[in-house]
Amino acid sequence: MQHQELVEKIDRLKKERNAVILAHNYQRDEVQAIADFTGDSLGLSITAAKTDADVIVFCGVHFMAETASILSPQKKVLMPDIDAGCPMANMITADELRTLKKEHPGALVLAYVNTSAEVKAETDICCTSSNALKVVESLPKDAEIIFVPDKYLGNFISTKTGRPFIMWNGYCPTHVKIRAEDIERRKADHPDAVVVAHPECTPTVLALADAVLSTEGICRYAKNSPAREIIVCTEVGVLYRLRNENPGKTFYPATEQATCPNMKKTTLEKVLWSLDRMQHEVKVPDDIREKALGAVNRMVDIT
Repeated sequence: MQHQELVEKIDRLKKERNAVILAHNYQRDEVQAIADFTGDSLGLSITAAKTDADVIVFCGVHFMAETASILSPQKKVLMPDIDAGCPMANMITADELRTLKKEHPGALVLAYVNTSAEVKAETDICCTSSNALKVVESLPKDAEIIFVPDKYLGNFISTKTGRPFIMWNGYCPTHVKIRAEDIERRKADHPDAVVVAHPECTPTVLALADAVLSTEGICRYAKNSPAREIIVCTEVGVLYRLRNENPGKTFYPATEQATCPNMKKTTLEKVLWSLDRMQHEVKVPDDIREKALGAVNRMVDIT
């Protein structure tokens, strides 16, 4: 099937199903191009909840579709590829978190949104990479804090706030592919370029960055910065949006190796099949959903 024919069929089915298509910033270019909304995981779920759509097609990874289900239990949430998971989110289970909580009774649990619904249900409050500092600053000064699952984001927040964390040994396999040598090489080739990095990167990479920001933060920075050249230290999918929104600027990936294979599993064909067959629904059970929603809502109330 030709590209344009695929796009037209998706558009027709989307209207028939009263569906909204969400695409994370790390998705393939052509998937971002057909999405109604592109952005970060939580922002997309919040946006979709405000629409009158009956169906949400989430082009992302599994925990993102779960978050959409948590916030929109009355809507049908579909994933074009049900096997698109997040390795970092899978690095901690609800059972492992319960064990950790028993080892540190009384500690508050702060979970990155990049976690499963079951883990969120065992959490006191969630955070994103953009609001984590504000969330931590809202917690009692004498509270012991368990942070899961990303040790690099946790280290960044802990350093910025001066709050020690009980850290889980999780990480994003894609972001750790970005090395300090990659940035130094890019800077040698483009000495006037500024460097922006996602806090899931390692400390040696963050130390070389002019700004450490979430994906949405990187997009805002690119619009507002006078810099004409920007080296981007995150998954390469975000470059599509950056280049579209800033045609007068040049963006360089820190390394082409920073590609998430699971984010690239979603294709236009799979979006079409998902809508056509209404397949691969993600539905969070009510008992888990209600607990997880509490952790998400506490974050939203603060931020």
